[in-house]
Amino acid sequence: MSNIEIKSSEEVEIIKTLEARSDHEAKRLLRFLKMPDLSRAKASPLYELIERLVNLPEFKSFDVVKIPDIVPAKESFDLFDFPLDHPTRSKSDTYYINDEYILRTHTTVMWYYYLLSEAIKEKLKGEAPIGVFSYGKVYRKDEIDRHHMNVFHQVDGLYLCRKNEKIFERRDLEEVLVKIAKAIFGKDIKYRFNDDFFPFTYSSIEMEIEKKDKWIEVLGAGIAQPSVLEKLGVDSKIWGGWAFGFGLERLAIISMDLPDIRLLWSEDPRIKKQLRLGNKYIPVSKYPPITRDISFVVANDFIPNNYFDLIRDLGGDLVEEVKLIDKYENLEKFGTGKISYTYRIIYRSNDRTLVSGEIDKIQNEIYKQTAKQFNAELR
Repeated sequence: MSNIEIKSSEEVEIIKTLEARSDHEAKRLLRFLKMPDLSRAKASPLYELIERLVNLPEFKSFDVVKIPDIVPAKESFDLFDFPLDHPTRSKSDTYYINDEYILRTHTTVMWYYYLLSEAIKEKLKGEAPIGVFSYGKVYRKDEIDRHHMNVFHQVDGLYLCRKNEKIFERRDLEEVLVKIAKAIFGKDIKYRFNDDFFPFTYSSIEMEIEKKDKWIEVLGAGIAQPSVLEKLGVDSKIWGGWAFGFGLERLAIISMDLPDIRLLWSEDPRIKKQLRLGNKYIPVSKYPPITRDISFVVANDFIPNNYFDLIRDLGGDLVEEVKLIDKYENLEKFGTGKISYTYRIIYRSNDRTLVSGEIDKIQNEIYKQTAKQFNAELR
């Protein structure tokens, strides 16, 4: 197994540009980039999950490639056959630094960096198959609740071999996913497969496992699309293979019965010592929530995901959930093109009791910045 790190001079320059800016968006993006990569933090269950995966005997020859966090938008979407109207291309879902670069939304973009590297192009002239993993943080705008964060972790795998050696079929995908699921959840795990769709694969499937009498989606895989391989310089008449990918938090939460995704980032030793795959989490304590509502009127091009980012900026990991409790238009009351929103913000710490005073300071700043950044009329 070889560890490969691909550097990006563009990323270095973009970070310098962000550091020279003073606006809220630049500060936000820098904060995301500076957050630790839990898949490489040895005390994290996400690291443990990756170790179980990459150390499977079937993957002993795979490379591990570390790619930039800031990637080109065109190569992230066009190369991988994402439709022009796909939600992930939207600025309401993806963090665009400018029109050309984004914070990576998936680790699948490693195909671009890996397959176009000189060393791998040389390998593809030979007969031996190639395999690669890439994992780390990804970034997507999202709602705020106990099961979602806008910075999370993924892993992707890709395996290619010459078609005169092997033509891959659905059962090959199933075999790969079963090995991964058993490595993570144990040999007795119950599973099933459904058809799925990814733009860059075909004959795609999802794997579900049974947990507490419920079926939960955990893994996805497919056969690499020839059109995508061709765009990456791979002759699809000669080479074919499979790919898989999944979110690490989701599997860790299922494995440990975690009630809150924020626990994975906790520095509380009472929490951290429990975070081991397969170990059922026992809450340190159920600390009481503090709830605050905010109502405002904004233009009808308001994007909720952008507002959630503001709340994350100011409330950090003290914000457990943000609920939309009211939304309506009233031409007579608000005027043309205006909408009223009311959100309920639930604050709760996983390791201490919050006091009203500290939350009031945060809430007051949210009021102030809601008016300033979104040109909102507070109600």
